[in-house]
Amino acid sequence: MSDPDSWFHEAMATAEGGHVHTDDGGLSTALASPLAPHCTGLTPEQLLAAAFASCLHHAAVEAARDITDEAHTVQVRAEVRLGRGDDGRYQADVHASISSVGLSREQLAGLVEHADRLWPFSTTDLSRHRLTVTAAENGRR
Repeated sequence: MSDPDSWFHEAMATAEGGHVHTDDGGLSTALASPLAPHCTGLTPEQLLAAAFASCLHHAAVEAARDITDEAHTVQVRAEVRLGRGDDGRYQADVHASISSVGLSREQLAGLVEHADRLWPFSTTDLSRHRLTVTAAENGRR
């Protein structure tokens, strides 16, 4: 683990009363609750999908700079399923795909591999989430 003084990205968020918001005001949205079916808003799996897509997109754009000057064409799609293990704890199954217009299959494979190594929740992490990161079909946007 890195020295705590070397961290350069930090964010804080609060969830309460059926809402979640970041302390900087960048995100504020209602939350759905399985305990209160009348509540509308984002579900945990939607928030996780958005978080995984956002984190991996950041890593993929960074990785794309080494491959192409068209880093703005990177697209990440994340699908999340939540379930419970035999021990009752939640588990996440995440499948993310990366595409970028104009890259060859080899370049895209290199981009995917590099991006997966950059972020803290990689396919090699053996905790309570399973992550699969693949290249999307060329031309899909």
